[in-house]
Amino acid sequence: MNGIKLEVCVDDADGLNAAIEGGADRIELCAGLSVGGLTPNPGLMALAGPPPVPVYAMIRPRPGDFVFTAADLDVMRRDIDAARAAGLAGVVLGASLADGRLDASMLIKLTGHAAGLGMTLHRAFDLVPDFAEAMEVAVELGFERILTSGGAKSAPQAIDRLSEIVSLAKGRLSIMPGSGVTLDTVDGLLDRLTVSEVHSSCSVRHPAQDRRLVEMGFVSADRRRTDMETVRAMKARLSAR
Repeated sequence: MNGIKLEVCVDDADGLNAAIEGGADRIELCAGLSVGGLTPNPGLMALAGPPPVPVYAMIRPRPGDFVFTAADLDVMRRDIDAARAAGLAGVVLGASLADGRLDASMLIKLTGHAAGLGMTLHRAFDLVPDFAEAMEVAVELGFERILTSGGAKSAPQAIDRLSEIVSLAKGRLSIMPGSGVTLDTVDGLLDRLTVSEVHSSCSVRHPAQDRRLVEMGFVSADRRRTDMETVRAMKARLSAR
């Protein structure tokens, strides 16, 4: 399999630069990767665009679940506007009902507001009780791809289910494995999945240097940061397949 693309998720300016310099094919721009990714601030969006590679902004206004209110929708519409104004290539969207199914009504409003931008459906998909039903919603709404770990905490734990999801897609959109995709696990995924792109943080551990910052709650003791050499190595691994 040739031409497997690498999407790298980043949540700060250094990570953005590391992903670009390392050769990422696309970037998912976020804040707060430690909580699964939140909407990046307008300053970071502006810094990212117009980018040398496609950048998609996560549109998620708060941590927690993906059950969004009318107030959340208003915020997300404004964030989509900010991504468009920054010249970014697309947005990453998702919304759930209380029972885990995709909130088609909310997604119709979000995708309609994002018209003209590329669209990825994020891991709200991993919470659905019926992947086949959710797939049809995603296709109907015009998503280009689904970022998914197959309903597990990490993609390597759900390779069989990911294979089923790829089959459900029938080539109508891309299935992009993400979560737990590292240099140690990517070959095992690609040996069994027919996919054209993968999603990875390409990050390394970066222990806090100032214990006072940890004690005061300003930083975590052991955060992860996007690493240019890891991006480069992952891209080389994908290019060799």
